[in-house]
Amino acid sequence: MKTTKKTWVVSFMALALLSLLLSACGGSAANTAGNNNAENSAGEAADASNLLGKIQAAGVIKVGIMGTYPPYNSLGKNGEYEGFDVDIAKGIADKLGVTAEFSAQDFSSLIPSLQADKLDAIVSQVTITDERKQVIDFSDPYITNSVKIIVGENNTDITTIQDFAGKTIGVGLGTNDESYLRNDVLPEVGNFEIKTYNDVITSLQDLNAGRIDATINNMYALKPIVDENGFKIKAVGEPIKSDQAGVAIRQDNPELKEAMNKALADMKADGSYDEIFKKWFGEAPPAE
Repeated sequence: MKTTKKTWVVSFMALALLSLLLSACGGSAANTAGNNNAENSAGEAADASNLLGKIQAAGVIKVGIMGTYPPYNSLGKNGEYEGFDVDIAKGIADKLGVTAEFSAQDFSSLIPSLQADKLDAIVSQVTITDERKQVIDFSDPYITNSVKIIVGENNTDITTIQDFAGKTIGVGLGTNDESYLRNDVLPEVGNFEIKTYNDVITSLQDLNAGRIDATINNMYALKPIVDENGFKIKAVGEPIKSDQAGVAIRQDNPELKEAMNKALADMKADGSYDEIFKKWFGEAPPAE
């Protein structure tokens, strides 16, 4: 009996010790799991503060366009937006694994809407300038446009910007062309009137009717409007400047900017960029 009792006591103590050891191991495992959960939560929080992560989580990128600027962006006959900018935005969205959702506004409202977080990006011929870089950021350029003087078909008085003196020149409100006229041409040429417009069609209607003497734009933008409306206008002289447009995004979003630049590079590498360019302009993009 003594031997049996002693054996029982030893066995009980061994079981108790084993139980303590298991509890300790269990506590370590629980702590490890807790730490892992905390790290995962921190990672999720970091992703939640990343605009690219938010866009990909939502599955949608909100893109601002004018919607009145063919062949870059306009409302098609099927009720959906179409154009070069629209296809570029769709291509970028596809590379990001999301869908592009378009919102049309006056050009002068696009950047304020972007800054107010109502848009994730603008793909609407936003010219890259040092002034704009103070308040927004840009992807790499996705197109270069040559800007020319546009006048009425019978106009022989204007062939260069020096001929603007004493004339009325139309331009898009809030565009880089407006800044160019005010900041570069006016000081050089002398006094002339600048009349601003919220859309290209109205400016061309006024030019066609003789209510303004000239406008400045590029013929890629004007050709479909002229063909559709029968406007009697023409481009004159050499290009007065060339602009590069990029995808506009809010500042301090390096992940989104890097992803967009990669998407554009991939589109050029796989040939989809060339297909989009030829579709809307009828020719291959110029060599870079």
